[in-house]
Formats: sequence, C-alpha cells, structure tokens
Amino acid sequence: MAYKSVNPYTNELLKEYPFATGQQIADTLTTSHKLYKQWQKDNDLAARAQILHQVAQAFRDHKEKLAKIDTEDMGKLYRESLGEVELCAMIADYFADHGAEMLQPTQLKTIATGQAEVQKHATGVLMAVEPWNFPYYQIMRVFAPNFMVGNPMILKDASNTPTAAQAFADEVLAAGAPAGSLTNLFLDYDQVGEIIADPRIQGVALTGSERGGKSVAVEAAKNLKKNTMELGGMDAFIVLKDADIDEVANIAWRTRLYNAGQVCTSSKRFIVAADLYDEFLKRLKANFAAVVPGDPMDNHTTLAPMNTAKAKVKLQEQVDRAIDNGAHVYYGNEPIDLPGQFFMPTILTDIEPDNPAFREEMFGPVAQVYKVNSEAEAIEMANDSEFGLGGIVFAGDAQHGKEVASQIETGMVFVNNFMASLPELPFGGVKKSGYGREMSELGLMAFVNEQLIVTAAHPDLDNPAGGLVATDPTK
Repeated sequence: MAYKSVNPYTNELLKEYPFATGQQIADTLTTSHKLYKQWQKDNDLAARAQILHQVAQAFRDHKEKLAKIDTEDMGKLYRESLGEVELCAMIADYFADHGAEMLQPTQLKTIATGQAEVQKHATGVLMAVEPWNFPYYQIMRVFAPNFMVGNPMILKDASNTPTAAQAFADEVLAAGAPAGSLTNLFLDYDQVGEIIADPRIQGVALTGSERGGKSVAVEAAKNLKKNTMELGGMDAFIVLKDADIDEVANIAWRTRLYNAGQVCTSSKRFIVAADLYDEFLKRLKANFAAVVPGDPMDNHTTLAPMNTAKAKVKLQEQVDRAIDNGAHVYYGNEPIDLPGQFFMPTILTDIEPDNPAFREEMFGPVAQVYKVNSEAEAIEMANDSEFGLGGIVFAGDAQHGKEVASQIETGMVFVNNFMASLPELPFGGVKKSGYGREMSELGLMAFVNEQLIVTAAHPDLDNPAGGLVATDPTK
C-alpha cells in the first residue's frame, strides 16, 4: 500500500490506500469517455457552470473539514489550508462565470469567400498528475476550466496526500457533477503510463518535480498526447538599491516561509543591492528567528513542519552539501526539539556558482542571499538558472521595477508585491520550469480543439489564395 496519509506533526499513520485495480482503471476510462461523448452531444455550458458554482459552495460549506484534512495530510498551517480551500472556491466560481464567454467562437477577418471563425471544442479525457504541496488548489486549477470545456479528468495525486485527493473528488461528485467528471485513482507510475497510452486519453497535465515531469512527458510524447508541465523553480527576489527596505523586509520572509517554503514559486534566491545587503540580512534573520514552530492546527503556530521525513532529510543533505562547498550559515541549520518534521529556517550566504546549491532547488525553509553591485548584475544572476517560473522585483520606482521585471526570464514576475495566484492570472514558466499555462483564459484553452470553420454559399475558384482549389486539374 504505497498511498499513506501520515501526519507530519505527530508522525501518526492516519490511513492507507491500496493501488487501483486493472478493473477500476478500465471502468474509469469507460465512464469518463462516455461522459465526454455525452457532453459533445448536449454541450450544456450553463448546466456545467451551475454545477461548478455548486462545487464552489460545497468547498465553502465544508471548509473546516477540508482544511483539517489538508493540514493532517501534508502539515501546512491550518489557516493556510483554509485559504487554499477558499482559493479553490474562487477558481470554480471564476470559470463558472467566465468559461462560456471564453469558449465562444472567434470571428476572423479573411480574404476567403464566406465567413471564417474558430470554434472551441473539448478534446477528450485528460490525465492529471498533481503534487502534495497544495492538495486541493493544484487539482482545481486544472479541473475547473476543463470541466467547463467538457474534458473529463482522471487524477493521480501524490502518494502522501491521498485523503485530500479523495475528499476533493468526493466533493465534486456530491455537488452534482456527473460520474466521470473527476475520478481519483491511486496509481503507480506504470499504471499512469498505461492510461496515457490509452487512445481515449487526449491530454496530460502535470505539476511536480523535474524528474516526474520528464517521466510523464516521455510517456505523453511516445503516444503523441498534448501535455502541460509546471515544474520546479529557483525564483529570484531582486532588491534594487532604491527599494523601500521596510516593505522588502515585511514581505521577504513570508515569500520564503509560506507553506514551510514548499512552494514552486517561493522566493529561493534573494539578490540584494550592496547598499541594502547588510540591512536585508539583519531583518531577514530577525523575522526567521521570530517564527513559532508547533501544532499547525494552533493559530499561534507560524512555522509548519515539512511534509514528510524524507523531504526533511533531503533538504538537510542539500544544506550540508552547500556548506561543504563553501556556503556560510548566516542563521539557522539547527535542530528543532519537536517530534514533527520541522526544519529550522536557515539563511545561506557566500554561495559561488560552482556550489551545487547555486543550481538546485531547495524545497523548504532555506533562503539563499546574494550581494550584487549593479542592476545589470542582479538581472544576470536572476537569469543564470535553468529554471524560469516566477520572481519578484522590489524597486523605489515601480515603473522602473516593471522594466527590470520584463528582463527576467520567467513566466511570471511581481513588482513590489507578494506572488499571488488568482484564477484570472495565467500561471506557468519557461526553461526547466515547464511549459503551457494554467488558470485564466490561457489555461482554459490548454486542451481545447481550436477548429477553423469557413462557411461560404458558393466556392470562389478565382481567389488567388485558393491554392490547389483554384487550379484546374485538367490542364
């Protein structure tokens, strides 16, 4: 039984789940494909929008129960779990309100005879492979838009958050969604490959590690299935010399410690102008030292445990390796005397480009801080990464910050602000952080057949753009 819910605070095994059987997989594919065909026939967007609103309401009605499951499965602060549940409801409401409008045909101007338009159709059943760090949100940002499109979804969630994944699927079904809309299966990776190869599967969405992304992308490519990938990040937090250090200090620690630092878009590299470097370090240390580890269900706790013992061990190995290669511990890297999987917030400095830490993502509460002597050096360092997911720029002049942001090679940059994930904002990256977008209209269109329809009363054989149609085959 590979799927286990283990509370990272108490280390208690809460529940185990067996792998899906071959019959369960076969039945799910049949049910999902049948629903896709039914949706093709009636395509009642208004009805699906109503169900999606009901899903949103169900999440709000059961927010305490869902948040508790979230916290027990992966350890995040209960108040952060409540926020995640509300964000899921917001996403469902957004696509219920705007999905039908986004899916209206687009009229095209053309010299072709007749009217030309691009219609937007569903493509078929999707396979979604999702991670543990946001057990509900990661699912909702794929499910909600594709439910509106008419693409049923099969879910393979992380092995350490099985109860949250099943709770999500149960809420969707209880809210009135037809069977097959979203089916959670406890799959191993061989089973994922088998499902991707099935001709009824028409797309694959993955959020996860670079290693997991490569594995799933290979299966998708072998079977010529469209896929989207949201992978890791080494997001830079750039502090320009004219930035307001009070604003910077108030946000910097939060960007690293939110969700115990287990966020793809966490600020992992703080690139600070030399004039502010010492003050920045002093403020960051003070804020890191002020956090209170403890029971994540307690509102007084401000530092949650990491999601698993394995994750904590891996992070410690990365920190040790960074130190062995010359990094300096400015603060932290000491044990926390609690039974849960706690990792003391840590600040590393003096990391040279040949240090492994310069290149690898640390998925936990560890900040790397770099001093730069010019804006150009800051931009160059931010871009000296194989990843390109998000980033933050703080500048005294927000418009100048925007100019700097546009030079950062990532999918998203926020100026003088905390990173935000909202349904109207596209989410995704470049380089090894993946490809494709989720959320917003871009996410809605990820698995849509944009079909060109040209309608003319009579053919125009004299149209010079008619290609072979304008050529008389008898001459």
